[in-house]
Amino acid sequence: MREIYHILVVEDDAQIRDGIEIYLKTQNYEVFKAKDGVEGLEVLHKQKIHLAIIDVMMPRMDGIRMVMELRKEYDFPVIMLSAKSEEVDKIMGLNMGADDYVTKPFQPLELLARVNSQLRRYTRYMGGKEQANKEQNGHVLRVGGLELNEDTIEVRVDGEEAKLTPMEFKILQLLMKSPGRVFSADEIYERVWNEEAINTDTVMVHVRHIREKIEINPKEPKYLKVVWGIGYKIEKIS
Repeated sequence: MREIYHILVVEDDAQIRDGIEIYLKTQNYEVFKAKDGVEGLEVLHKQKIHLAIIDVMMPRMDGIRMVMELRKEYDFPVIMLSAKSEEVDKIMGLNMGADDYVTKPFQPLELLARVNSQLRRYTRYMGGKEQANKEQNGHVLRVGGLELNEDTIEVRVDGEEAKLTPMEFKILQLLMKSPGRVFSADEIYERVWNEEAINTDTVMVHVRHIREKIEINPKEPKYLKVVWGIGYKIEKIS
């Protein structure tokens, strides 16, 4: 029997909030709703949530602040909703830890597709962790003092654990499997997100987050390098 996923919708517009709920329920998701970030965080403390859809502009606590707060405790996927006029806020949301975004007005089927896609990845990520805990073994990729265990879904730098989100882990895994090879942002997006690359700003943001977690000095990275005008690579280090 398939697990019933719990989705939190945080949106101050009741019509949009209720509309999203209707479409999610057609996919047998259980939906929890909140009208701002304060209510959204309260729901998180009471319910197990597998994915959150969060609007950027809301009263009391906006979506960006809410994402900052929830990322202190939770690693489930977050999809942000933003109007076209809120491009800066959209990028800021990604900077704060969102996994994806959908621009208003949006097609319900597009939002559903992104929800389904994020949940598939998150399920594989969590499933890998659970299986690894049973087996106690790991297939480890190593570059210098950087270690990525594909079975336990863990990353260590000089023996210290670096806590990556599922998407950050997938990007680092892709790069570490081919040290020295340069991957364009488009290629990373298409291979990690499994969809056509349209806007790859999110790749740049995720790479910056990875650097902050694995590099001693992110401004002078030892492992994750930018090849200007081409893409990104993991440096070959013995």
